[in-house]
Amino acid sequence: MNTEMTPYIEKMAAISDSRNEINADMYSKHKVFRGLRDLNGKGVVTGLTEVSMIKAKEIDSFGNEIPCEGELQYRGIDIRELVKGSCSKKINGFEEATYLLLFSKLPNENELNMFSGRLTNMRKLPISFTRDMILKAPGRDMMNMLSRSVLALYSYDDDPDELSTANVLKQCMKLISVFPMLAVYAYQSYSHYFLGESLHICNPDRDRGTAENILHMLRPGGDYTELEAKVLDTALILHAEHGGGNNSTFTTHVVTSSGTDTYSAVSAALGSLKGPRHGGANSKVV
Repeated sequence: MNTEMTPYIEKMAAISDSRNEINADMYSKHKVFRGLRDLNGKGVVTGLTEVSMIKAKEIDSFGNEIPCEGELQYRGIDIRELVKGSCSKKINGFEEATYLLLFSKLPNENELNMFSGRLTNMRKLPISFTRDMILKAPGRDMMNMLSRSVLALYSYDDDPDELSTANVLKQCMKLISVFPMLAVYAYQSYSHYFLGESLHICNPDRDRGTAENILHMLRPGGDYTELEAKVLDTALILHAEHGGGNNSTFTTHVVTSSGTDTYSAVSAALGSLKGPRHGGANSKVV
């Protein structure tokens, strides 16, 4: 029972609800959109992007908008071709897709190896970070844990507010590299403190890519099959980008327009992604 939820709080909440409602007709009168939807409930264009293209509907011969076979492109490359190519190689398709999204071109073998190596070298958290930020303050929601951890990493950056392309790229690559650790360790913390499971914290392996390291750190024995790793690698590719107009991307646009730092922007986007009307289902995923 929440002892702070007193009758006084409930009374004042009722007063707040009764005095802070906007008449629904005002939205039509002033043509104000409700979030990222127009007055008819359809999505609105909020920005331009050359990063990805999504096609989910088409116009039939009668002028009606109808669902169609989905199409997703990263930097002009069909996602099916990207996944097909990654499945025929070593399990580092996510790294290849990340390079493509960041730099607008597919890497050659040397470029991919160098990029993956840099991510590997960055894949370490500050001393005591896991203990102090994740284990000492376990949470029930993964997205909140990720958001809090990202925001805390600001304090460990020697130049967190410098907004040059090089510095922001460095920060983003660092976040990409440590997200597997943040996610898995947060889950292990939740599993231990709220589900009564044994606590299992495993360091990442330098010889494994992102997908393999997630499974390696998640499983108590560190075991997984090549098929499992390829499936997860493919899932990571498919979740890497979803267009310039979704809620969390829009949040990033809004927050960065103020000139804030990388960590604050990514943390805000994660807060948006948590919502049940956007990512939501992430909280159901181990």
